[in-house]
Amino acid sequence: MKIDINCDMGESFGAYTIGRDEEIMPFITSANIACGFHAGDANVMKKTVSLALENGVAIGAHPGLPDLPGFGRRPMMLSPEETYSLIVYQIGALCAFAKIEGAQLRHIKPHGALYNMAASDEALASAVVSAVKDVDSSLVLYGLAGSKLIEAGQKAGLKTASEVFADRTYTREGMLTPRTLPHALIQSADEAAAQVVRMVKEKRVQTTDQTYIDIQADTVCIHGDGPHALSFLHEIRLKLQENAIDIQPLG
Repeated sequence: MKIDINCDMGESFGAYTIGRDEEIMPFITSANIACGFHAGDANVMKKTVSLALENGVAIGAHPGLPDLPGFGRRPMMLSPEETYSLIVYQIGALCAFAKIEGAQLRHIKPHGALYNMAASDEALASAVVSAVKDVDSSLVLYGLAGSKLIEAGQKAGLKTASEVFADRTYTREGMLTPRTLPHALIQSADEAAAQVVRMVKEKRVQTTDQTYIDIQADTVCIHGDGPHALSFLHEIRLKLQENAIDIQPLG
């Protein structure tokens, strides 16, 4: 058994510091780097690419909605054409910074509301997939396990990674519980670690109504802007190792 640990990184911008990138980076295997729309800026992108390389962490683009005040977590009415262009633009920006550092992008993971919208909207999912495929068909597409995005990626022949979350709860339908609802976030490191181990070993997760649903776990996300990110990482890595689950990047 094995699992990739990914984290949303490079989300600081200007005078604002978000997350604890330098402390977290040594404990993950894949970094999803913000591309300047929901968070991040040019200097932060360059610095984060370098930091990932120093720690041997796989680099991925983390495109989001153009909503800096809302951190990309507020839904927007986007056409598939707009979605396609947003994805291409942001991947291209991070590709340039990777190139000057002598690195190469390994994956792409949409952020926030864009991620959730593409998980359930077939047209938006297809737009994301088309953008990724047109820019670089070798990129691994990260998406919510069991989602429309993963289905669209597989149908188009892309490499996909079914993603699960350590710090979020799930609905009976296999979607993430909306952040606006109670109990959407897991606050306990022990609970987060137990959920991750169960998803990897048993391929199932307990939902908010106390039932269990099947789930595929190729990569697990830790939100870098969360207040407990570092403690969650330490506990999750410990429990994975205790259960003989290898921690390694995809591919």
